[in-house]
Amino acid sequence: MRRRTFLSSSTAAGLSLQAQRGKAMTSGGGIPRRVFGKTGESLTIVGQAGGRFPLCSFDEAKAITLRAYELGINYFDTARIYWNGRSEEVYGAVLPPFRKQIFLTTKSPVRDRKGAEADLEKSLRALKTDYVDLWQIHQVGTLDEVKQIFAPGGAIEAFEAAKKAGKCRFMGFTGHRDPEVHLAMLKNYDKYDSILMPLNPADPSYLSFEKMVLPVAVERGMGIQGMKSTANAGLLSGIHLKDCLDYVLSLPIHCLTLGCTTIGQIEDDVRIAKEFKPLTAQQMAELRRKASRMAGPRLENWKRDTAKQAESRRYWDGTPA
Repeated sequence: MRRRTFLSSSTAAGLSLQAQRGKAMTSGGGIPRRVFGKTGESLTIVGQAGGRFPLCSFDEAKAITLRAYELGINYFDTARIYWNGRSEEVYGAVLPPFRKQIFLTTKSPVRDRKGAEADLEKSLRALKTDYVDLWQIHQVGTLDEVKQIFAPGGAIEAFEAAKKAGKCRFMGFTGHRDPEVHLAMLKNYDKYDSILMPLNPADPSYLSFEKMVLPVAVERGMGIQGMKSTANAGLLSGIHLKDCLDYVLSLPIHCLTLGCTTIGQIEDDVRIAKEFKPLTAQQMAELRRKASRMAGPRLENWKRDTAKQAESRRYWDGTPA
């Protein structure tokens, strides 16, 4: 089955989903689009992500990227640390002729201003462009990192300066370890244009971004991106790929990033996107029920492991296990 190596959640999601349905439109390739929050940009509901390009060759990654564009995808996601910068180089080798027709994003994990600014310059050179549509603070996983980002000389200064200078049109942040950290990022700053978080049918059962973070992002009108829709293929042993994608696309998000490593995968994903119809509340509940059997830190191993932390606290406190 390996295919790829402060609102009520239900109320906010339900109301916003109705709005999303009303805003849906179709791309030239037949892929539905949604308006990306307050940015006004129209994005295909699925996008090509470059995080898994190390699983294929450089030429294969180029072919996948070109095929994604040919199929009508206009959202392309990468990061400076993906494949030690080669993921950005793939996009730089393919996408410049189509630059005005696509929405290009990259990210930096550096927490200080100077380091983040240096990252952006490297990204622009690799991508062969003088600006990105969206630049994101990448993989924020701890409260200490949040402090670093917003300290004097922290990364947030680089992001604000880049947007002011036109080197990025929009800015946001990403992470997958802890929804509490996402909430801390939101509490510290109210000028983000976007947010990226893991969403899948198992997420509501363990450290849930869907329950805790998604309603806040919806309330703020942010551009919302989803990732890890199949839990890195871990859900595919019991849930069909189409059900995983349809589940996330039925949430009040704007775009789902998909890390394809073959042309067949991107073609499958686009076919599913073209056929997408929002799931009913009953269908969503049934998928959550199925996924709950597998849910937890072993499945979503990118999340903070609460059991290990509790065990560690008992050890240091001298409390019997």
